[in-house]
Amino acid sequence: MTRVAAVDCGTNSIRLLVADADPATGELVELDRRMTIVRLGQGVDRTGRLAPEALERTFAACREYAEAVKEHGAERLRFVATSASRDAENRDEFVRGVMDILGVEPEVISGDQEAEFSFTGATKELTGRADLDRPFLVVDIGGGSTEFVVGDDHVRAARSVDVGCVRMTERHLVRDGVVTDPPTEDQIAAIRADVETALDLAEKTVPLREARTLVGLAGSVTTVSAIAQDLPAYDSAAIHHSRVSRERVREISDRLLHSTHAERAAIPSMHPGRVDVIGAGALVLLAVMERIGAHEVVVSEHDILDGIAWSVA
Repeated sequence: MTRVAAVDCGTNSIRLLVADADPATGELVELDRRMTIVRLGQGVDRTGRLAPEALERTFAACREYAEAVKEHGAERLRFVATSASRDAENRDEFVRGVMDILGVEPEVISGDQEAEFSFTGATKELTGRADLDRPFLVVDIGGGSTEFVVGDDHVRAARSVDVGCVRMTERHLVRDGVVTDPPTEDQIAAIRADVETALDLAEKTVPLREARTLVGLAGSVTTVSAIAQDLPAYDSAAIHHSRVSRERVREISDRLLHSTHAERAAIPSMHPGRVDVIGAGALVLLAVMERIGAHEVVVSEHDILDGIAWSVA
């Protein structure tokens, strides 16, 4: 067993996994998994730069994670940064800060690399399941982008497109610096139009409709599952490998998009950092399910973070 640490820094959140990995058996024993909403991508779609306050929130989380990595005695650490830091003009400032705190250079990976990690993390423990048909379509709905990966044991095709819950919220739901509460029908239609265009783009390289099992990843999808189950609090064990029907996703998406900030915040399983962006995220999931005709989504708590850990091991 090798003790490894993986950090996934996305547009909306930064996450840490410390685990003991055994490549020979495919076993990944989780020791520490945590997530912090930092909104690193705040304003990037509009300004092209990482905001100073967003960088400081991210660096504060990195300092906390550095302590955890040291405490667990991880032998290797890999830090992967995704959409927001790919796009930003001042990404060098971000790179220097992470190196100073964690001692490793963040790898600003391509969307295709991101998709490979997501697929590995999500499907490694599903490949032996007799009740799930292949190929899998893994959909990772992030803050700035969404990754689509089709494969069986290995990736056949992958594509990253620039529709994520934060990007869609900032692009279509923000007026004068404030999120519309609740959104108008025209704003919802504008998000849907962007998502449909992105799906057209993804289908040029990824055979989305060939998939027989849809696997959904990341906070928007896991939160939809928590709402579907009416959980009294966020419960990873109950969410992992749960299944949510397309009809239920449609009901939840409609509810979230037509509720106020206070109503969404009152949902017991809702993370405070997702309150304003969950409606857009749920709509992305619904659009994908309708496009490919998926009757349900299998929800996974294991995703790009687990894939990064495996790459280190």
